Amino acid sequence: MFKVSVALATGFALFCGANAGKAQKLDFLATGSPLKAAPADKEIVAALRATSAERIHRNIETLVNFKNRMTTSSMETDLPAGTGILAAAEYIKGQFETISKDCGGCLEVKEDVFIQPGSSAPGSRITKDTKLINIYAVLKGTDPAQSKRMYLVTGHYDTRVIDMTNTHDFAPGANDDTSGTAVSMECARILSKHKFPATIIFATVPGEEQGLNGSAHLAKLAKEEGWDLEGVLNNDIVGGNTTPGELHQSKTRVRVFSESVPQNATVEEMRRLIQYGNESDTPSRELAREVLDVSRTYFPVVGSAVPPASIKPVMEMRLDRYGRGGDHRSFNEEGFAGVRFTEWREDYHHQHQDVRTEGGIEYGDLLKFDDFDYIAKVARVNAATLATLASAPGTPQGATMSARNQDNNSVMKFSIPDGAPADAWYQVVWRETDASDWQYGAKASMYDEKVEGTTHTITVPISKDNVFFGIRSCDTKGHCSAAAAPVPEVPVRNGPRPGAGRS
Repeated sequence: MFKVSVALATGFALFCGANAGKAQKLDFLATGSPLKAAPADKEIVAALRATSAERIHRNIETLVNFKNRMTTSSMETDLPAGTGILAAAEYIKGQFETISKDCGGCLEVKEDVFIQPGSSAPGSRITKDTKLINIYAVLKGTDPAQSKRMYLVTGHYDTRVIDMTNTHDFAPGANDDTSGTAVSMECARILSKHKFPATIIFATVPGEEQGLNGSAHLAKLAKEEGWDLEGVLNNDIVGGNTTPGELHQSKTRVRVFSESVPQNATVEEMRRLIQYGNESDTPSRELAREVLDVSRTYFPVVGSAVPPASIKPVMEMRLDRYGRGGDHRSFNEEGFAGVRFTEWREDYHHQHQDVRTEGGIEYGDLLKFDDFDYIAKVARVNAATLATLASAPGTPQGATMSARNQDNNSVMKFSIPDGAPADAWYQVVWRETDASDWQYGAKASMYDEKVEGTTHTITVPISKDNVFFGIRSCDTKGHCSAAAAPVPEVPVRNGPRPGAGRS
């Protein structure tokens, strides 16, 4: 007994001696490194510096002066000249055309005109056939192979008061959503001075207050015409409400809402997402993470590459606010990734209200409650995201995770995006399962990588059970795409269902 104990003690001592000084590392820390902010692109910085709070103010004030932009005002014949939604549409179109003229005709300005059918059903917000006009300007990508990829920014230019049939009384809508409309217009102005490999679309839509009618039509058009639309940024209520006495507003935060399970997912797709815990790794959620990633480059917490003070996008893990909806949902329903930007804290006295003072409270969505410097910050976040995505190679395609290997490796496949430049490189990113944003990353080429045509297979020595993975494509300047989350492969089996009878 004594001899055995001595032998065990000696063996343990030898083991400890051999491993002395070797710190134990979790597998997801033993490879790769913490993600760092990408280097700032001087051209993007120049575009962001050109953002003008004064011009945003001017556009919002002009649109407010059209008095009432109720969607159904397009059918009224007794409105005074220079009022109503059609007059506002003409102004927006004219601004896009002026921007295009200033950049040598770089924008193709388009109208998507259609008739929204009316209904006499109780609760209908459009009671008669109504003319709607989506207005959008296309900045065509310069790379023939990559210009098919598109990114879109939008806001809605219709407004309302309490009574959804009131097309005449003052409905300024300075925040909801003239602020978002102004963001799209300002992004067009500053980004049109620059060139990008992929295409950017600057849109404004009506009919949001009646049920997302304008965006629904534009999203269906995109689907029918086969747009390769990789991301939609919807700005709705980004005015930075400045109600006197508001103690909890933040002028350095903006919320970014994104869907989890896709609106158009099949039952089988939903089941698989839930089974593997990937419901927070959908394309829209990855787009939201890209907004955060871009902001770490251009709007750091301390100091800023782009004055004035920085702004922090905050990822909200839900499609939208409680009981509310926005135009990004229309694109989600057609299968496109899309997110919504909204100010940190809303004042509901200034939304969907008749302009009045009652009980000492001032109601109405008035110009004086907008913070134009804040709106300019939000415009910069949008512009930086659009410019980065339009500069980067596209999102890797067909990413999968092997469910066959019963070991602690993660075997992933992906195909390079169409039109990717020859010098593009690919990055694996990951985060712990209780984290909402990417934490670590490494070049795919540092792992056991096999390339067959356009398909890459990599084996990462990290347990797929303890982290979530993504794969991004990047160019030599550090512009990276939104990540593609590997979808678990579904092995073909004739026997029992996967995992049956196992612990």
